Amino acid sequence: MRTELVSEPGLADHPNEDFASVGLPASGQGGSLVVLDGVTPPRTASGCLHSVPWFTARLGGALTELTVSLPDLPLAEALSRAIARTSAAHAETCDLSHPRTPQATVVLARWSPASVEYLVLSDSALLVEAPDGTVSAVLDDRLARLPRAALASEALVDANLRNREGGFFTAAADPAVAARAVTGVLPRDGVRTLAALTDGAARWVEKFGEGDWAQCLALVRKQGARGLVDRVRELERVDAAGDRTFLGRGKTHDDATVVYAEL
Repeated sequence: MRTELVSEPGLADHPNEDFASVGLPASGQGGSLVVLDGVTPPRTASGCLHSVPWFTARLGGALTELTVSLPDLPLAEALSRAIARTSAAHAETCDLSHPRTPQATVVLARWSPASVEYLVLSDSALLVEAPDGTVSAVLDDRLARLPRAALASEALVDANLRNREGGFFTAAADPAVAARAVTGVLPRDGVRTLAALTDGAARWVEKFGEGDWAQCLALVRKQGARGLVDRVRELERVDAAGDRTFLGRGKTHDDATVVYAEL
């Protein structure tokens, strides 16, 4: 088994709001991966005394522990318990009903000798490679399907779309959101490789159009997770210089995380 993890902040002087881990149980049977992309808070109040990195560290730590220590617990239930545990840690000091309380996208995968389970919530991606080389992307595309006009301002998004029916969902303070995730189970012998990417790394496909998901996974296998992140940074610098125009991208640089696992 081979695993590789790279996580880099978008700006060197700004905290990395992503979280990533690979958990391998002491039995040596199976494992899990966790990738969170913390949602950058607005300049206005969020109702919380804590930072997004504080939130992703606690939620990610809880998910790592639960996915490894309770291998029979469904991933959606693990996410629900982890959110509840994290919310309890600051419910007495913070307004968890605020629409911009700290929150994150989620990718989970767990494998055993018999199966591979997965969960995706919001706009990070999980790539699954079959033994024949076919690559499938597990995506929660609710945010991508929303009309651009509905995303015109943070106020509109927070009032009408964030963690609401007809909008999109993230892991914030409500454990019930776990039921909104994209989940599934695959036979273990049908999966050769997994790769989890936050949207900062997935820009190589989704924003810059450098290749498809299969080519993205091939790049990570050949050049490593660092190679993908470095290529995204090059494309971002070119775009910032005005040499090319890429539509649909907000921040010049975003936190970028890649977890790669050859099973």
